[in-house]
Amino acid sequence: MLKRHAAAGRVAWIGVRPGRREDVLTPGSADITLAGLGGDHAKKGKRAVTLIQAEHLPVIAALAGLEKVQPEQLRRNLVVSGINLAALRKATLRAGTAVVRITGPCPPCSRMEEVLGHGGYNAMRGHGGWYAEVLQPGRVALGDSVTFLQDAE
Repeated sequence: MLKRHAAAGRVAWIGVRPGRREDVLTPGSADITLAGLGGDHAKKGKRAVTLIQAEHLPVIAALAGLEKVQPEQLRRNLVVSGINLAALRKATLRAGTAVVRITGPCPPCSRMEEVLGHGGYNAMRGHGGWYAEVLQPGRVALGDSVTFLQDAE
Protein backbone atom coordinates (compact mmCIF):
# COMPACT_ATOMS: atom_id res chain seq x y z
CA MET A 1 0.00 0.00 0.00
CA LEU A 2 2.86 2.41 0.67
CA LYS A 3 3.75 2.42 -3.03
CA ARG A 4 0.21 3.18 -4.22
CA HIS A 5 -0.78 6.73 -5.03
CA ALA A 6 -4.15 7.79 -6.42
CA ALA A 7 -2.64 9.78 -9.28
CA ALA A 8 0.47 11.58 -10.41
CA GLY A 9 1.13 15.01 -8.99
CA ARG A 10 1.62 18.20 -10.98
CA VAL A 11 4.10 21.05 -10.85
CA ALA A 12 1.93 23.99 -9.85
CA TRP A 13 4.67 26.62 -9.43
CA ILE A 14 8.42 27.02 -9.99
CA GLY A 15 10.68 29.34 -8.03
CA VAL A 16 14.35 30.21 -8.43
CA ARG A 17 16.23 31.99 -5.64
CA PRO A 18 19.24 33.73 -7.22
CA GLY A 19 20.77 34.51 -3.82
CA ARG A 20 20.07 34.63 -0.13
CA ARG A 21 17.31 37.17 0.60
CA GLU A 22 16.99 38.08 -3.09
CA ASP A 23 13.59 38.15 -4.78
CA VAL A 24 12.35 34.78 -6.04
CA LEU A 25 12.03 34.47 -9.82
CA THR A 26 9.06 32.52 -11.17
CA PRO A 27 9.93 31.04 -14.57
CA GLY A 28 7.51 28.83 -16.46
CA SER A 29 10.21 26.19 -16.74
CA ALA A 30 13.72 25.49 -15.46
CA ASP A 31 16.63 23.16 -15.98
CA ILE A 32 17.31 20.94 -13.00
CA THR A 33 21.03 20.23 -12.66
CA LEU A 34 22.87 18.23 -10.02
CA ALA A 35 23.16 21.55 -8.14
CA GLY A 36 19.41 22.25 -8.28
CA LEU A 37 17.39 24.54 -10.50
CA GLY A 38 19.40 26.60 -12.97
CA GLY A 39 20.00 30.07 -11.54
CA ASP A 40 19.13 29.02 -7.98
CA HIS A 41 21.63 29.45 -5.16
CA ALA A 42 21.33 25.84 -3.96
CA LYS A 43 24.27 23.44 -4.09
CA LYS A 44 24.72 19.85 -5.21
CA GLY A 45 23.71 17.29 -2.62
CA LYS A 46 20.78 16.23 -0.47
CA ARG A 47 19.31 19.77 -0.41
CA ALA A 48 19.65 20.70 -4.08
CA VAL A 49 15.90 21.12 -4.69
CA THR A 50 13.11 22.11 -2.31
CA LEU A 51 9.50 21.03 -2.79
CA ILE A 52 6.34 21.98 -0.96
CA GLN A 53 2.82 20.59 -1.09
CA ALA A 54 0.36 22.96 -2.82
CA GLU A 55 -2.42 21.71 -0.56
CA HIS A 56 -0.47 22.97 2.46
CA LEU A 57 -0.46 26.63 1.38
CA PRO A 58 -4.01 27.29 2.66
CA VAL A 59 -3.14 25.46 5.89
CA ILE A 60 -0.06 27.64 6.43
CA ALA A 61 -2.14 30.75 5.70
CA ALA A 62 -4.82 29.71 8.18
CA LEU A 63 -2.28 28.92 10.90
CA ALA A 64 -0.55 32.26 10.29
CA GLY A 65 -3.85 34.13 10.41
CA LEU A 66 -3.56 35.23 6.79
CA GLU A 67 -6.07 35.14 3.97
CA LYS A 68 -3.54 33.67 1.53
CA VAL A 69 0.13 32.66 1.28
CA GLN A 70 1.99 33.03 -2.01
CA PRO A 71 4.58 30.37 -2.95
CA GLU A 72 7.35 32.95 -3.43
CA GLN A 73 6.97 33.94 0.24
CA LEU A 74 7.98 30.42 1.28
CA ARG A 75 11.07 30.32 -0.99
CA ARG A 76 10.77 26.70 -2.14
CA ASN A 77 11.66 25.62 -5.69
CA LEU A 78 8.67 23.52 -6.68
CA VAL A 79 5.09 23.60 -5.50
CA VAL A 80 3.56 20.19 -6.20
CA SER A 81 -0.15 19.39 -6.16
CA GLY A 82 -2.07 16.13 -6.24
CA ILE A 83 0.43 13.70 -4.68
CA ASN A 84 1.32 13.46 -0.99
CA LEU A 85 4.98 14.44 -0.70
CA ALA A 86 5.09 13.35 2.96
CA ALA A 87 4.29 9.80 1.83
CA LEU A 88 7.27 9.93 -0.54
CA ARG A 89 10.13 10.45 1.93
CA LYS A 90 13.24 8.65 0.65
CA ALA A 91 11.40 7.86 -2.59
CA THR A 92 12.52 8.60 -6.12
CA LEU A 93 10.35 10.88 -8.25
CA ARG A 94 10.29 12.07 -11.83
CA ALA A 95 9.48 15.77 -12.07
CA GLY A 96 9.32 16.75 -15.72
CA THR A 97 12.32 14.93 -17.19
CA ALA A 98 14.46 15.16 -14.03
CA VAL A 99 14.72 12.45 -11.39
CA VAL A 100 15.03 13.43 -7.73
CA ARG A 101 15.07 11.61 -4.40
CA ILE A 102 13.23 13.10 -1.43
CA THR A 103 15.88 13.21 1.31
CA GLY A 104 14.10 14.79 4.26
CA PRO A 105 11.91 17.54 5.63
CA CYS A 106 12.75 21.17 4.88
CA PRO A 107 12.09 23.05 8.10
CA PRO A 108 11.07 26.70 8.11
CA CYS A 109 13.66 29.35 8.84
CA SER A 110 13.33 32.26 11.23
CA ARG A 111 12.70 34.54 8.25
CA MET A 112 9.13 33.21 8.15
CA GLU A 113 8.41 35.51 11.11
CA GLU A 114 9.33 38.45 8.85
CA VAL A 115 7.44 37.19 5.84
CA LEU A 116 4.30 35.72 7.42
CA GLY A 117 4.22 37.80 10.57
CA HIS A 118 4.12 36.84 14.24
CA GLY A 119 3.72 33.06 14.46
CA GLY A 120 4.78 32.47 10.84
CA TYR A 121 7.58 30.12 11.84
CA ASN A 122 5.23 27.87 13.80
CA ALA A 123 2.57 28.06 11.08
CA MET A 124 5.04 26.37 8.74
CA ARG A 125 6.26 23.70 11.14
CA GLY A 126 5.23 20.36 9.69
CA HIS A 127 4.30 22.07 6.42
CA GLY A 128 7.69 23.44 5.32
CA GLY A 129 8.19 21.00 2.49
CA TRP A 130 10.96 18.60 1.52
CA TYR A 131 14.55 18.60 0.37
CA ALA A 132 15.55 16.50 -2.64
CA GLU A 133 18.76 15.31 -4.22
CA VAL A 134 19.00 15.34 -8.02
CA LEU A 135 19.74 11.87 -9.42
CA GLN A 136 19.22 12.69 -13.09
CA PRO A 137 19.26 16.24 -14.47
CA GLY A 138 16.40 17.31 -16.69
CA ARG A 139 13.86 20.03 -17.28
CA VAL A 140 10.69 20.89 -15.41
CA ALA A 141 7.80 23.10 -16.54
CA LEU A 142 4.52 24.24 -15.07
CA GLY A 143 1.94 21.48 -15.39
CA ASP A 144 4.52 18.68 -15.71
CA SER A 145 3.68 15.47 -13.92
CA VAL A 146 5.41 14.39 -10.71
CA THR A 147 5.43 10.61 -10.47
CA PHE A 148 6.66 8.07 -7.93
CA LEU A 149 9.37 5.86 -9.45
CA GLN A 150 10.71 3.59 -6.73
CA ASP A 151 11.96 3.37 -3.17
CA ALA A 152 15.39 4.92 -2.83
CA GLU A 153 16.54 2.49 -0.17
